[in-house]
Amino acid sequence: MNWDQISGNWKQFEGKVQQQWGKLTHDDLTEAKGDAQVLAGKIQERYGVSKEEAERQVDEWHRSLH
Repeated sequence: MNWDQISGNWKQFEGKVQQQWGKLTHDDLTEAKGDAQVLAGKIQERYGVSKEEAERQVDEWHRSLH
């Protein structure tokens, strides 16, 4: 599954994202709209991790969808 598919079906993925990163708010998810970079930025903000760590977590989550 690629990010275009995730973006196109973002509403369906919001629950899975919320399960993975419970500190993200509904507004965070709405703002991300399936954009991996925005999602990583929100994770970085909420969890206080580095940009690289947030991107790694997003990549790992994305791989887990396959």
